[in-house]
Amino acid sequence: MAGRRPAPAAVLILLLAAVFAPMSCAVRPVSDAHRSAAAELFAPSADGSFGDLERTYEAVRTFQILGLEKYKSVTGKACEFAAEKLSSTASSDAKDLFHAARISGVLGCSVDAGVYDGVVARLKAVIKDTNSLLEFYYSVGGLISIKEQGHNVVLSDAESTFHAIKALSQSDGRWRYDTNSAESSTFAAGIALEALAGVVSLADAEVDPSMIGVVKNDIVKLFDTIKSYDDGTFYFDEKHVDATEYKGPITTSASVVRGVTTFATVASGKLNIPGEKILGLAKFFLGIGLPGSAKDCFNQIESLSFLENNRVFVPLILSLPSKVFSLTSKDQLKVEVTTVFGSAAPPLKVNLVQVLGSDSKVITSENKELQFDLDNNVHYLDIAPLKIDVGKYSLVFEISLQEPEHESVYSTGGRNTEYVFITGLIKVGKAEIGISDNDAGTVESVEKLDLLKDTKVSLSANHLQKLRLSFQLTTPLGHTFKPQQVFLKLKHESNVEHLFVVPGSARQFKIVLDFLGLVEKFYYLSGRYDLELFVGDAAMENSFLRPLGHLELDLPEAPEKAPRPPVQAVDPFSKFGPKAEISHIFRAPEKRPPKELSLAFAGLTLLPFIGFLIGLMRLGVNLKNFPSLPGPAAFASLFHAGIGAVLLLYVLFWLKLDLFTTLKYLGFLSIFLVFVGHRTLSYLSLVSTKQKTA
Repeated sequence: MAGRRPAPAAVLILLLAAVFAPMSCAVRPVSDAHRSAAAELFAPSADGSFGDLERTYEAVRTFQILGLEKYKSVTGKACEFAAEKLSSTASSDAKDLFHAARISGVLGCSVDAGVYDGVVARLKAVIKDTNSLLEFYYSVGGLISIKEQGHNVVLSDAESTFHAIKALSQSDGRWRYDTNSAESSTFAAGIALEALAGVVSLADAEVDPSMIGVVKNDIVKLFDTIKSYDDGTFYFDEKHVDATEYKGPITTSASVVRGVTTFATVASGKLNIPGEKILGLAKFFLGIGLPGSAKDCFNQIESLSFLENNRVFVPLILSLPSKVFSLTSKDQLKVEVTTVFGSAAPPLKVNLVQVLGSDSKVITSENKELQFDLDNNVHYLDIAPLKIDVGKYSLVFEISLQEPEHESVYSTGGRNTEYVFITGLIKVGKAEIGISDNDAGTVESVEKLDLLKDTKVSLSANHLQKLRLSFQLTTPLGHTFKPQQVFLKLKHESNVEHLFVVPGSARQFKIVLDFLGLVEKFYYLSGRYDLELFVGDAAMENSFLRPLGHLELDLPEAPEKAPRPPVQAVDPFSKFGPKAEISHIFRAPEKRPPKELSLAFAGLTLLPFIGFLIGLMRLGVNLKNFPSLPGPAAFASLFHAGIGAVLLLYVLFWLKLDLFTTLKYLGFLSIFLVFVGHRTLSYLSLVSTKQKTA
């Protein structure tokens, strides 16, 4: 095994990620991480809105449950949106009215009683004429929201409505969306139960108890179709995959939770649902962690809010604040038992009844009761008396409620299994390195190593000899320890690297490098090789990459067809390093003319200017025609100043400026001169014309 490898720190990070991956989806109550995720997923648009009515309700309801301040800041915009839909006479869509009424209920919006009277009438009309489960759900749900806001709402034909919804149920506890639907749906069962609960709440008389009993039976059948994982997590899913009806496990389970817990509030007696299934549903929603979409976030948080306090069973969640424990630091095993939102549980006991190794082998079955810290609401236990070593373990806990009457209210799930990881300092001993002959194995040189300290050995060998390295690793309890990675690296002075896995047995790690069989692998490169040993494991608190020293290796000359060493990768950051010094000799300057000759030619350049002055004198220049009025006089002055500026520019060009800069300034001056010169000449022409006509 040769070639470059990642840095030890990177390898250790990968090891930790691999070990903790199964624990990353651990069940923990709702925390601030959920609140941050909700605030990000339901971020309003630039105008402060969330989109349609459904998404707006999901946002404000999620904010309300989580107690986010954002809940108050969106009240005005959301209430305005809901009130506009409720007061509109153009639309009679039950779904929009349903969501608008719920928004108003969550935010406590001020809506006129007359507006609600009109909405109630429209929703009752939909109930009377429909055979669609969704229309029943939206209409009844809208009426319930209006009633919860203090408005008097009564459904006079509740019995017939109850029968109409119940007629869509199936023998397995699922529901159809309407009388024309061939397939039944688990998601539809949830909204049907929620609609039936609403009908019972709106009824002006008691609904037939026998019908309530039939629905309770349907719920039992529905829970017979629930699916589960090996860790005690339960969830609902559709039996068929239809793009128009399939909702997925999160949405489907949320619908059932809402429906069952809502129906339980209006049904007399207790629903015959096992407590471990309610607890399993809570574990399912908590096991999602932080959802990736706003819809999943809403379904997760609202479902957990229904499970937090319901009449079936209130699930109690056992969780570990930390799942990694250090034997070196003598960490305590801490266990929390709370509701899904982290509220304190009733008086109970937590016992550690079993410890299993990574191979499911029983380490201990001794029953140990955890002590309770009332101030921090945690149960704790010292791990030292458990006599467990480094590695992965399964801890089996048993929760028992102290008050018998609580057993019909709370669900603890009986035994709960949690996975933990134990770390510690690994002892490294009996480390030796040496060179031996190839034939008899006689050791020519051997040196003791202390792998926990800096070690520098100097070895030499030829192709007929072998390099031997051996050492032992033991755990804090004295057991043989086999880390996940043990490598020996030989790096040639030309930067060619060779990596070898150090095999381990029950007693020690040992590697023998036979250079005779490795000459081709080493590309016949003689010279100095640096030796490094890497021992790493996630459970090993003292993982190390230790330089051992160097080896002077004498190999035979490479044959003609021997493989060549690989081209070494260029360091991408090398281009930012210092560059080689540039040596340059400028050519000798050309020979210049004598100074007197240069001055003579400079004087000749003044001859045109002298000729210009003589010409002005011969022409008899005067200021008789200079304008006397202020305006024309100003333009005439500017015109002469511009000519002077052009002459000055010529001088600057000769002394300092380059051609392009001179042309740029000359262009601006030319435009200026054309403008003021035109005004001046126009005035002079006008004066001349007047004089001729006079």
